[in-house]
Amino acid sequence: MSRVLLAGESWTTTSVHTKGFDSFTTSVYEEGAEHFIAVLEHAGHQVEYQPNHIAADRFPYTATELDHYDVVVLSDIGANTLLLPSSVFLHGIRRPNRLQVLADWVDAGGALLMVGGYLSFQGIEAKANYRGSPLAAALPVELEIGDDRVEAPHGAIGSLTSEAPFPVAEGPWPPLLGYHRFSAKADATVVAEIEGHPLAVLGRVGRGRSAALGTDMGPHWVPTEFLEWPGYSDLMRGLVEWLAVAPGREAS
Repeated sequence: MSRVLLAGESWTTTSVHTKGFDSFTTSVYEEGAEHFIAVLEHAGHQVEYQPNHIAADRFPYTATELDHYDVVVLSDIGANTLLLPSSVFLHGIRRPNRLQVLADWVDAGGALLMVGGYLSFQGIEAKANYRGSPLAAALPVELEIGDDRVEAPHGAIGSLTSEAPFPVAEGPWPPLLGYHRFSAKADATVVAEIEGHPLAVLGRVGRGRSAALGTDMGPHWVPTEFLEWPGYSDLMRGLVEWLAVAPGREAS
C-alpha cells in the first residue's frame, strides 16, 4: 500500500490562571491527527507522522528524501515552519527552500494533499501564508488574500459532486463547523462542495497529482458526528488513494 508522510496537526496551549493577587501558567501539548491516521492504517497504508515541532527540522529537504513517500500530507502547518528550520532562523545557515523542493517533487511525479486548519492555505489572520509561495503552484486551488476561514457554528453541510473518482457513503453529510474559502483552478476537478464553495478539489501538476480539502481532519471544524460517519473514512482514504497513483509513479 502507500507510504504517507503527514506533517503538522499539533500544538501547545499555554494558559494564564489568575486567582486574586496570584497568577500562574500551565501548558498542554496536543495532537489532532489520530482519526486520519487510524483511517489510513486500517486501510493498510503506512503513515509517518511529523508533528509541527518535529517537521520544523526533519521534514525532507531534498527530492531524494521525498521519494521515500507516495503521498505528502500537510495539515495545520504554516509555511514558516517549513521555511525557517532552526538552522536558518537561529544560526543563519542556508538550507533548501522546502516549499520549492516539494512543489518540484510534485511536478516530477509526486503527490500532495493539503488539509484545512487554522494554519493551512491562508488560515487565521493569513498566518499560514501559502499564497504566493512556491507551493501555491502545486495546489489545485487559488488562495484568497487574507484570512480565508469560514466559521460555521450553525453547521455547514457538504456534498459530493458527480465527478468524484471514489465512492463516499450515501446519505446526507453530517455538518461541519468551518472551512476555507478558495476557488478551484481551471483544470482542477471539484469533488465536494459546501455552501457554494469548493470543499475537496483534485488536480494534476506536471507528472504528479495534488488535492485540497478545505476543512480539518479533526475537531473543532470536524465534530464527532462527522468523524463517526462512514463517509469520513471514505473521503480521507479516497483522497490519499487517488493521489498515490500519480502518473509519474504508475510505472514504478
